[in-house]
Amino acid sequence: MKRTSIKDALASAGPVKEITVCGWVRTRRDAKGFSFIELNDGSTLKNLQVIVDEGIPAYNQIKNANTGASVRVSGALVESPGKGQTFEVRAAGLEILGEADPETFPLQKKRHSDEFLRTIAHLRPRTNKYGAAFRIRSEAAFGLHEYFRKEGFYYVHTPILTGSDCEGAGAMFRVTTLPQGAPLAEGEGVNPYAGDFFGREANLTVSGQLELEAMIMGLGRVYSFGPTFRAENSNTPRHAAEFWMVEPEMAFADLEDNMELAEGMTKHVVEHVLTHCGPDVELFNKYVDTGLLEGLKALLGRPFARVSYAEAVDILKRSGKAFEYPVEFGTDLQTEHERYLSEEYAKRPVIVYDYPKEIKAFYMRLNADGRTVRAMDVLVPRIGELIGGSQREERLDALEARMRELGQNMDNYAWYLDLRRFGTVPHSGFGMGFERLLMLLTGITNIRDVLPFPRTPGNLEF
Repeated sequence: MKRTSIKDALASAGPVKEITVCGWVRTRRDAKGFSFIELNDGSTLKNLQVIVDEGIPAYNQIKNANTGASVRVSGALVESPGKGQTFEVRAAGLEILGEADPETFPLQKKRHSDEFLRTIAHLRPRTNKYGAAFRIRSEAAFGLHEYFRKEGFYYVHTPILTGSDCEGAGAMFRVTTLPQGAPLAEGEGVNPYAGDFFGREANLTVSGQLELEAMIMGLGRVYSFGPTFRAENSNTPRHAAEFWMVEPEMAFADLEDNMELAEGMTKHVVEHVLTHCGPDVELFNKYVDTGLLEGLKALLGRPFARVSYAEAVDILKRSGKAFEYPVEFGTDLQTEHERYLSEEYAKRPVIVYDYPKEIKAFYMRLNADGRTVRAMDVLVPRIGELIGGSQREERLDALEARMRELGQNMDNYAWYLDLRRFGTVPHSGFGMGFERLLMLLTGITNIRDVLPFPRTPGNLEF
């Protein structure tokens, strides 16, 4: 018989004479003549109650239906007299698919700390919290694709292996096929990577932006959504070495278009998740952040605030707050500044734009004042920076001058400069760390808990 998901069984229009469900045992209670099993298959936060009578042929297996065991149950879906559930299954057949030793299975019916659950990341999706987190992750990803399709974007795939450093920061993971410990080639005029796979230095990508800029010159509007890598030794709740980035890029678009896209995208995904993951979000609102739902609904209810970087610095200096990091024009905003602007000053998401060129990347369009660029960051309560982007520098002479100023190797970017030689256009784009969006949606405060298998300094398990 075809298996029915527990989500569908609980949403049934009425009783069903014959049904088969599979899942993992959350709890089992034995009474005289029958047993109760709480079953969950990951399709929903709710468990399905199964009544197993002593008289069925497979009842002798009930002793092996311990917490964590996987089972297949066949029987009738009937109306439940118990509170909090519409239906339950009256079992006619029970099969133990996989046992779980109650002495060693680490997930028992008690509260486990996030720190402990990170050590068993292969099992934590079976908990209510992480099952809900990863269902929200899936639905949020679908919402992103839905939004960009609606807005006329094409989904493209940019390289994971790259020979260029988009950010110019150098915090990249090197990829090599050379034997461990093998020295690089030496000598004047010798290519040190001549014996390596690509014949040049190769790294894991920090961003697909430069390739996306090439794609828009033929497709107009594109986006990528995939893994990116930063070899930064940052042991903070907001940073991981491997994370997922959403990166849209638009031809014939300025900074204003970019800000509108960022706000529209964020609101669409929040609304999509509230619509499709109500019980999961309510779990986080009840147990993780009691202001979560109120904050997400408030985000949808008003336009994002917008202030220039210069205005933001002035607001921070006049705030009277004793910030850990003093702020002056020319300094990068820290998380404490970003959170003050969104949580206390605007009490909603804030878009800060026109940053000093010294603290932004080489590809951002220079403003007429010669000291700021057409950059923008979206700051949200609890998280700080959610999105960072800019109008790109489409003028060849201005881009080359900035690259020379920063000491960039022009030869490495010859193809990128070609985009300015052959039909250049005003264009804009941004990047959003997907995990930060998930932290916004769930109230989870550590990025390690919205990644199924987090990669952070010193951690490469699973």
